Amino acid sequence: MTYNFRLFWRMALRSFVGTKNTHGQLTRKRIFFVLLFYTVWPLWTVFTWACFLLDDLFYPGYKTQPLDKPLFIIGNYRSGSTFLHRLLSRDTHSFTSLRTWEIFITPTITQRKISRLIGRIDKFFGAPLKGFLHNIDQRGLGQVKIHRISLFEPEEDENILLHIWSTSFVGFMFPFLEEMPPYTFFDETLPAAEKQRIMAFYRACVQRHLYVDGGKRHFVSKNPAFSAKIETLAEFFPEARILYLARNPLEMLPSTVSWLGYAWGVFGTPLEKYPYRSQILDLARHWYTHPLKYLDTHPSPNHLILSYDHLIQNPERIIRGLYRQFGYPEQETLEKIVTQAVAETHSYKSDHHYSCETMGFSREQILRDFEDIFVRFDFETGLQAKTSDLILEPPVPASAE
Repeated sequence: MTYNFRLFWRMALRSFVGTKNTHGQLTRKRIFFVLLFYTVWPLWTVFTWACFLLDDLFYPGYKTQPLDKPLFIIGNYRSGSTFLHRLLSRDTHSFTSLRTWEIFITPTITQRKISRLIGRIDKFFGAPLKGFLHNIDQRGLGQVKIHRISLFEPEEDENILLHIWSTSFVGFMFPFLEEMPPYTFFDETLPAAEKQRIMAFYRACVQRHLYVDGGKRHFVSKNPAFSAKIETLAEFFPEARILYLARNPLEMLPSTVSWLGYAWGVFGTPLEKYPYRSQILDLARHWYTHPLKYLDTHPSPNHLILSYDHLIQNPERIIRGLYRQFGYPEQETLEKIVTQAVAETHSYKSDHHYSCETMGFSREQILRDFEDIFVRFDFETGLQAKTSDLILEPPVPASAE
C-alpha cells in the first residue's frame, strides 16, 4: 500500500493523547492547527488520490515519460541550495521545477488540467481568483521568515512525499520525533521495500510533471533531505546529475537549528525555542558523511561536490562550469540571470539572528564534531559561532506567476 496509514494514524493519536510536557503540547495555537489540519487534509488527500487514479486511467503515457539528465541539488539545510535552485529555475529554456502550488495543490496531471481550466474561466472574468491567490500568497506565505516561500516559486519537492505520508517533514507538523520512521537516515535504515515504495512514488510524480511540461526541459530540484537517500536516488534516476553543496558547519549548524526551531514554532508551542538539538546534530553529521562517502566511491562526471563559499564568490563561473560538466545547453541570457539573482539577493536583508551559545553549542564542539569536514573543504575555523543569516536566497519576485 502506497500511503503510510500507520504513521498517519499514529500521529493523529499522538496529537491528542499524552501531549503534556512534549513539543506538541495542546496549547491554543496547537489545538487550532490540529483541528484545521484534520478538517482539511483528509478530504484533500481523498480528492488527490482520486486524481492519481484518474491519471492512470486517462494519461497513462506519463509512465513512459523520459527523464533526461535531471539535476538534484543536495547537501545540509542552509547551504545555499535554495539560491542555486531558484537561480537555475530562471533559465526556463533549460529547466523546469515543481512549484509550491504544484507540490501541494496539483501534484497530479488531472489536477493540473482542472487548474488550467479554472484559470481560463477566471481570466475571462478579469482574473479575480488569480488576484485573490496572489494576495493570499503575499499576506500569508510571504510573511514566513527565514525561508522565502511563494505558491508560484520553485520549492523543495520532498514535500510531495506528504501525499503518501512518508517523509521526515511530517515531523515538522507533528513534533514527536520518537514516533517517526528514520527517514533522515533513509539509505542506511529503511527496509528495501519501503525505499522502493517511496522513491517509486516520487519518480512517478516527476514523470507526471515532465509529461504536463512537455518533456523538453530538464527537471531540477533541491532537497537537503535527499542527502540521506543518495544511493536510492541514483538507483531510481540513473541519468541523474547530482550536485552536493557543502557549507561551513559553524554557519550551517546554528542556522539549521534556528530554522527548524522556527518551523516547529509555526505549528505549535514547543517546550523550548530550539527543540531536538542533539537529533539535528546527528542529522547534520550524517548529511555530510553519507553523501560524500557515496560520491567519493562512485566518481562520475555526473557528480559535483561544491563548496558554498566558492559558489557565492563567483556564481557565474561556477554555474557555467556546471552547465558544461553536466551537458546542459548554455543560454545567452545566463549572465543576465545570474546578475539579476545576485543583485536581488544582496538587496534582501534577513532579520534572522541567532547565537550558537544560546543553542547549547560551542565553537570548539563544532570544530571537534566536524573536524574532517573542516579539513576536507578548508573551511575557516576562526569564525565566531554567532551570526545573522546572510545566506544567499533570492527574494520572491512580486510578479511571480
